[in-house]
Amino acid sequence: MHILFTRPLEDSKELILKFSSLGHKVSHLPVIKVEPIKYDEPDYSQFKGIIFTSSNAIKNLDLNRVDKKIECYCVGSATEKVAKVNGFLNIISAEGNVNNLKELILQNFEPKNGSLLYVSGEIVSSRLDKDLISEGYSLKRVINYTVLSTLEIKEEFRAQLKASIPDIIYVYSENSAKSLLNLLKKYDLLDCWMDTNLMCMGEKASAILNEVKWKKIFLFNSGEEEFLLYKI
Repeated sequence: MHILFTRPLEDSKELILKFSSLGHKVSHLPVIKVEPIKYDEPDYSQFKGIIFTSSNAIKNLDLNRVDKKIECYCVGSATEKVAKVNGFLNIISAEGNVNNLKELILQNFEPKNGSLLYVSGEIVSSRLDKDLISEGYSLKRVINYTVLSTLEIKEEFRAQLKASIPDIIYVYSENSAKSLLNLLKKYDLLDCWMDTNLMCMGEKASAILNEVKWKKIFLFNSGEEEFLLYKI
């Protein structure tokens, strides 16, 4: 099968290598770019738990003063993996879903235990911080990166796409979905995907791409990419 990944290369590299080793044709079109944002360094000693809803939040945080034994809540397996690589020892991970992450926090961290630090990008698809505060939690949000849309697709890559439309495309966020839709409109590629299965992480991302005619749309969590191949 021909598979298209849309995340930045750093986040897609392992899957590209894995799917290629399985004999699939793999293409890569990063539709977003992650840029760090300057932020005020918090006093980490004030917090008893830290929340990450993406691996980029970890990658763009100065971790030198963070106690790696702190309770660390991650949205999914990909974020958990980056947390482990960076030395966090007490990790609790959801299944790639912010609602599941909220429930894990409610079950495992009581408001009386202390304050939570929530590190995220500038644009988020959930009200996690507001929801937890409404549940009585003391929480501080730190924004340490933003996401920029890809504005161009090189002519050579466009020609390759038209010559071999992917059987599967993976889209990981609302930001990615918006950027991809804009690119498809810009280059008159909206009507090319009737034989393509769209794999979306979350209903909000899939809703953005509903105006494109896909063969089928599947929802998935991070870590389920290979499993989805067997559902087609």
